[in-house]
Amino acid sequence: MKIVDIKVTPIVVPLKKTFKGSKYQMSSRATLITRLLTDEGVMGTTYNGDEVHTQNIIARIITDEILPLIQGKDPSRPEAIWELMKPLTFDILRDRRLVIMAMSAVDSACWDVVGKCARLPLSRLWGGYRDSLPIIAIGGYYGLTHAELAAEVEDYIAMGIGGCKMKIGGASPAVDAERFMAMRKAGGEDFILMADANQGYTQAEALEFAARVADGKPRWLEEPVRWDNARNDLRDVRLRTGIPVTAGQSETGRADARDLMAAGAIDVCNFDASWSGGPTEWLRVAGCAASYGVQMAHHEEPQIAAHLLAAFAHGTYLECFHPDRDPIFWNLLASRGECKNGIYVVPTGPGLGIELNEDYVAKYAVNA
Repeated sequence: MKIVDIKVTPIVVPLKKTFKGSKYQMSSRATLITRLLTDEGVMGTTYNGDEVHTQNIIARIITDEILPLIQGKDPSRPEAIWELMKPLTFDILRDRRLVIMAMSAVDSACWDVVGKCARLPLSRLWGGYRDSLPIIAIGGYYGLTHAELAAEVEDYIAMGIGGCKMKIGGASPAVDAERFMAMRKAGGEDFILMADANQGYTQAEALEFAARVADGKPRWLEEPVRWDNARNDLRDVRLRTGIPVTAGQSETGRADARDLMAAGAIDVCNFDASWSGGPTEWLRVAGCAASYGVQMAHHEEPQIAAHLLAAFAHGTYLECFHPDRDPIFWNLLASRGECKNGIYVVPTGPGLGIELNEDYVAKYAVNA
């Protein structure tokens, strides 16, 4: 089998409102659809990322730089393809992260080809530990009253989603703690509730927040401290609070994730296959995490994360968004796994099992 061509389609969907986290805000949702064509008619199909302002650059890296390197190569050898792409990251004068995201999309498409050739879902090929996962939403954005936060929790429960990773770090620890406890009260003790600061707090603020919500039993604190001394501060927050700490989505590769684990900085690694090298790199990190006794999560991307997390015993929760925050997941896919009583059933189609709603693609496609 040989790679013949790669077609890339960026799409951007306006959101109904602006969603505000600790130090950022989003008014649209974007992704990059990648179709890898082969001479045997098998097509690798994936969509990756949420890059509104750089997706055209990533698309051109795929078509103009990666394709010439791998055209005519066998896509059923993802490790070999990955190594052919890697030299594009060696230029120190460019934004290496954009190249890695381009590699991630191509790597995901190659793995989809592998699954389709084997006629198995990738969750089975990667380990097959389970066929379903607990599912949580990313929510609790700023600008909502306590009553509105409670109503959001009720929406998730009605949707069959069993928890929420709510946003903190954009207000004082005292205010954020009140918001957290409002969601805890609405969901009850069985509702899984995490807090995600997106690197918005100082260490002292993270410690204060943790003390204020201890009775609310947060499942974990995610990226609770700022980036500039993150590894040491994550470790100290973890050890001083006794609350599990999650990070890894901001790391660009396996060595960065390994260093978090070696430093005792995290309990859960939420490495992102779409941001940091594709499933090939995520699998390497998962192996490393098993050695350190660290659990694996995945930052967003349920269309890929479901297969990765279900493959291993140390996988945790599948993450999604409310349909208002991520209309792409809820509308781009022609079929998804069933979501009920806090459990998401992993798609059983071959490969990633992605079937696109082509009408939706046509409506929101933009020029690469």
